[in-house]
Amino acid sequence: MKSDRLLSVLLLLQTRGLVPAAELAERLEVSVRTIYRDVEALSAAGVPVYAERGRNGGIALLPGFRTDVTGLTTDEARALFVLATQGAHSALGLDAALGSALRKVMAALPAPHRPAAEQTSRRVLVDPVRWMSGPRTPVDVAELHEAVLADRRLLLSYRHSGTDTPRTYTVDAYGLVVKAGVWYLVADLDGAPRLFRADRVREASLTGEPVVRREGVELSDTWEVLRRQVEERPGVVRLRVRVHRSRLDLFVRLHAGALTGRPEPQGEESWLLAELAVPEVAWARSLLSFGPNLEVLAPPEARRLLAEAAAAVVELYAGDG
Repeated sequence: MKSDRLLSVLLLLQTRGLVPAAELAERLEVSVRTIYRDVEALSAAGVPVYAERGRNGGIALLPGFRTDVTGLTTDEARALFVLATQGAHSALGLDAALGSALRKVMAALPAPHRPAAEQTSRRVLVDPVRWMSGPRTPVDVAELHEAVLADRRLLLSYRHSGTDTPRTYTVDAYGLVVKAGVWYLVADLDGAPRLFRADRVREASLTGEPVVRREGVELSDTWEVLRRQVEERPGVVRLRVRVHRSRLDLFVRLHAGALTGRPEPQGEESWLLAELAVPEVAWARSLLSFGPNLEVLAPPEARRLLAEAAAAVVELYAGDG
């Protein structure tokens, strides 16, 4: 609706200052001509908005103009109070700031919207950490966050998986990403995107050099490239398994990220076939926890590995008569 778009233009200008008309048009999914008509409508309504022509021009509000209107709808107010990243706020040391911000938003909401927002905050809770993910190494993400915001190159002391000796890297950071409760530093190393687990960063210090990021590349762009590299990396091992229906829910819950599709009935009513994409054959050992309720059908080397592991367990306990 035009009224919502006018309010969006007003709030964007109030937040950003001078904004090119083309950027406003792209963000609001309208034409540049429509943006200029909206500017005329705002001006006619008494809003001190003006357009600067030229290469570095754009649309802006007169200095000092502010509006207290939030323009939030009921659904928008509810969305703000669904704290989908509570753990993230805590890790960044922003719990108190979040609580204060939400109180201010609540006070600014139109009276009819307040009950819905308050009810949502009490009735909806999102925990981003997976079940039985195990204890996590404490991470000082707040310190790393401050370093990222400084827009300086970072000197990292970083321990890779399977090693005890950290290595040193100088990186250009784009920002932090939290995925399923695990924090990652997204950065360029020698101009190429890299992913660093925050719990493996032993030390992060600022250098005197300004950060050098690839032109036009944002955190979300770099994360998408790295995410695809992880999920689509070559050499993934495909495990064909059959799982008993009585353990199907647990199996899917624990290994949803590795499943290549929905488990399918095998013919026997109690068993279903599934395929898992895993990084290496040795990963199959984790399936031993399902006991006789899960059988690996292929590849043969995975079956041999599990047979050897099961035989070693039997031998371990064989003398307890």
